Amino acid sequence: MKFMPLPLSGAHIIIPEPRKDKRGLFARIFCADELKQIGHTKNIVQVNHSGTVKKGAVRGMHFQYSPKAEIKIIKCIRGAVFDVIVDIRLGSSTFLQWHGENLTSENMKMMYVPEGFAHGFQVLEENSELLYFHTEYYSPEHEGAVRHDDPMIGIDWPVGVTEVSERDKTHPLLNDDFAGVEI
Repeated sequence: MKFMPLPLSGAHIIIPEPRKDKRGLFARIFCADELKQIGHTKNIVQVNHSGTVKKGAVRGMHFQYSPKAEIKIIKCIRGAVFDVIVDIRLGSSTFLQWHGENLTSENMKMMYVPEGFAHGFQVLEENSELLYFHTEYYSPEHEGAVRHDDPMIGIDWPVGVTEVSERDKTHPLLNDDFAGVEI
């Protein structure tokens, strides 16, 4: 696996190095030992799978507050998505900056999302599916979110937004009082 640092400190793109032959391919998508190269030492405790039908649909921007803050590794296993992270860490030099990457089943890239980042994505191909590797269990009492269309963040989604869940539409917009989350 290769690790490409992103402009937001601690975030990376993970690029598997598939071995190909006439039968097809084999690629490692998780290795605790190799992840130590980027400072990852926490255990993966939960893996989730999502499927989204409609092109343009947005899921996110979700995170968990401390003490249940989590690292996520996101992999597209079918279709294509524009995967986005937002730095919401208290005191971060890149506070409220975002970064997006196209993750596809073909390019095999994965997004490494550090603690203190909100995460979401937009579907670029119908019937896209993702796997999410988490270092913390889902904790409803620690969940948080920022709106996908929050003007303080200004995410530039690549296609028109077609669907957003009712829950994600109702998250409050950030204001000048939002100082970030502690991790």
